[in-house]
Amino acid sequence: MKLTGRRESSNVEDRRGMSTGTKAGIGGIGGIILIALFTFLQGGNLGDVVNNVVQQGGLGAVQEQQAPGQREFTPEEEELAKFSRIILAGTEDVWTRIFKENGYGQYTPPTLVLFTNQVNSNCGTASAAVGPFYCSGDQKLYIDLSFFTQMKSQLGADGDFAYAYVIAHEVGHHVEYLLGILDKAHQAMSQTDKVSANKLSVRLELLADFYAGVWAHHDNKQFGSIEEGDLEEAIDCAKKIGDNYLQEKARGYSQPESFTHGTSAQRMKWLKLGFTTGDMSKGRTFEMSDADL
Repeated sequence: MKLTGRRESSNVEDRRGMSTGTKAGIGGIGGIILIALFTFLQGGNLGDVVNNVVQQGGLGAVQEQQAPGQREFTPEEEELAKFSRIILAGTEDVWTRIFKENGYGQYTPPTLVLFTNQVNSNCGTASAAVGPFYCSGDQKLYIDLSFFTQMKSQLGADGDFAYAYVIAHEVGHHVEYLLGILDKAHQAMSQTDKVSANKLSVRLELLADFYAGVWAHHDNKQFGSIEEGDLEEAIDCAKKIGDNYLQEKARGYSQPESFTHGTSAQRMKWLKLGFTTGDMSKGRTFEMSDADL
């Protein structure tokens, strides 16, 4: 991606190097880590998992504090932090314009929280093992930058546009929240059986993929940011974080009824559709049949 000279967002909380400790309470952090690890392999939705645990009284209160002898960050990690701030700024510029042009009202940008190992959010406490996530409870997206290294080493998904897609996908959930789609879907998910709820989750995730593509389309139109090979990087990433791909990699087979994010083919399809059209009206994941998704 061409990002030289681009502005960096100030809507960032840098909590790297802070320790997270739990007070006495029901449950504790161990359970959520185990759940989160399982969820990551399943392609699950962290926000839903953490919310469910919190609602069940599974977590104690959490405090974050500066760790003694805060470690110094490597040049590579600092470059990823700068990159993340630039991509977030790009989403702010693009979505502000899209909201205005489509009569959606004012776009209120989310806050990006950079953390190390473990973090506290209004959706609960999470380990870095679950990967990046969005919490509508505080309208923040959370990223441990080591996830990008893990994408490369564990999934073979690499490239700056692949990393940008991850951030833009989480911002896509924020767009869903602002448009009222996220809360409506979560309410419906809470009132149905697990398999049906999973199908609704897939539609939310594919819509976030679509919105990531819409952002990239308009970011490129405004800034000329996309270079040759960039789209292929993101599509390859979408393939490798599909539910079927992750499940088959983890255990040799997949269970479609447990899918929560969509298949590789679906994720690639919706990301590419958003990128090629840039048209918000094309994001009809909740209007299509399962077969057509």
